[in-house]
Amino acid sequence: MTGGSNGMGDGLLKLPGAGRLCAYAGLAALGFLTGIAGSLVQGGWFPGGLLLALLALAGLCYGAVLLTRARVGGAAAGTGWLIAALVLAANRPEGDFLFQAGIGSYAFLLGGMAVAVICATVPKVPQPDGPSARLGK
Repeated sequence: MTGGSNGMGDGLLKLPGAGRLCAYAGLAALGFLTGIAGSLVQGGWFPGGLLLALLALAGLCYGAVLLTRARVGGAAAGTGWLIAALVLAANRPEGDFLFQAGIGSYAFLLGGMAVAVICATVPKVPQPDGPSARLGK
C-alpha cells in the first residue's frame, strides 16, 4: 500500500455509506412487497393483473435507479422481487401453491425477471455535475 491509501474505500473499490446501504435494503423490501402483491394480482385479474404487476415492477426498478442515481438501486429492488416470487412459487408440503401451472404464471416470473434486468441495466444513469467531456465546450 503506497501513497497513503488505507485500503478502505480508496482506489477502484469504494464502499457505499450507511445511508446508501439502508436505501438499498429499503428498496429490496419494497421489491419484496411488490413481488407479493404482483403474485396475487396477476392470477386474480388475468390478463390485466399481469400487466399491472409487471408495470409496478418496472416503475419500482426504474424509480430506484433514478432515486439512487446508481444501477444498484434497480438491482436491489429486482432482487427483492425475485426472492418473493421464488418463495411464493415453491410448493408447500401440504400441497398448497400460489401459482397455477399456466401461461400467466410463467409470463409473470420470466417477464418480471426480464423487466428487472432491463430496468437495472439499460437506462442511462444521470451523471454528477462536472465539466463537460465534449470537446469545444
